Amino acid sequence: QLQLVESGGGLVQPGGSLRRSCAVSGFSLDYYAIGWFRQAPGKEREGVSCISSTGGTTHYADSVKGRFTISRDNAKNTAYLQMNSLKPEDTAIYYCAADHWNTPVQAMCVHASYWGQGTQVTVSS
Repeated sequence: QLQLVESGGGLVQPGGSLRRSCAVSGFSLDYYAIGWFRQAPGKEREGVSCISSTGGTTHYADSVKGRFTISRDNAKNTAYLQMNSLKPEDTAIYYCAADHWNTPVQAMCVHASYWGQGTQVTVSS
């Protein structure tokens, strides 16, 4: 069974940075596209960034373009989300998600089949 375990959330000041990690177990990361989603209180879940199984294609929500970077290390079975220039409106529960290798990244950022547990990210002074 595919499992996704996230780490790297927490509290950060506006303008600061955080790096989220998503460790995959049960299957090789080679066979999965990866996405990061977030959900703020009272808002719908949003696809933040997604990456193809090979890492060759990425997709970002307009709200994070130029500030967030998604990456993956298939040898380590781990995906990452580097979040820079964080704003209070980035405050949310962030989820790592996965879907099968042939899922287009735009579709990956709308719906995923496998989910991590979610971790709170709070941007506040």
